[in-house]
Amino acid sequence: MTVDLTVEQLANKIDHTLLKADAQEAGFKKLCQEAREYGFKMVAINSVPVSFCKNQLEGSSVHVGAAIGFPLGQTTIKTKAFETKEAIENGADEIDYVINISKLKDGDTDYNEEEMQTIVDICQKNKVLSKVILETCYLTDEQKQEVCAVAKKVGPDFVKTSTGFGTAGATAADVRLMKEAVGERIKVKAAGGIRDLATVKEMLEAGADRLGMSASVKVIEDYKAEKGLN
Repeated sequence: MTVDLTVEQLANKIDHTLLKADAQEAGFKKLCQEAREYGFKMVAINSVPVSFCKNQLEGSSVHVGAAIGFPLGQTTIKTKAFETKEAIENGADEIDYVINISKLKDGDTDYNEEEMQTIVDICQKNKVLSKVILETCYLTDEQKQEVCAVAKKVGPDFVKTSTGFGTAGATAADVRLMKEAVGERIKVKAAGGIRDLATVKEMLEAGADRLGMSASVKVIEDYKAEKGLN
């Protein structure tokens, strides 16, 4: 498969990201302005600035996405559920949550299923998209397949490769593996280390339907230049 999208179609696959610990209001304002201007699908942020970004994006089609249990996934199911509900109450349209990686690596997929079902149920009840972050850099291929099998059973909207805070980010091999494991109904989001147009194309060709990155503006400008639109 080759990437043959309009600029608008490519922008609509991008989650424009600002998850730095020292991010400030001016940064979130710029993030939202860029998302409006370029037509990105979502701004990906931590929970605190959800209300601010929702207000900044009022009247636009850009979604506000909240990161839950971020970036380690090492909070309880009850805590993640509360965080999810609060983010939705504050205006989140999408939820990206990090699985409990330790439980998965210990073989406790029942825990991962309970956690996933809890968060997906909250999202579905509120008509909010749900994305399950695997943090693939810490997992074997078998473990990736195991959590994808849980996802196929539970039915989140997306499985996602990475937080961007692990030891490595998205790879085309992981995107292909995850897409094959979850099937057509569930989509794959590639995130972490996606900084240029060549990598974007690689991830899309591997089967990603959404891309998380902070280099969004550069990627779109490069794509426009490639198409002779600058």
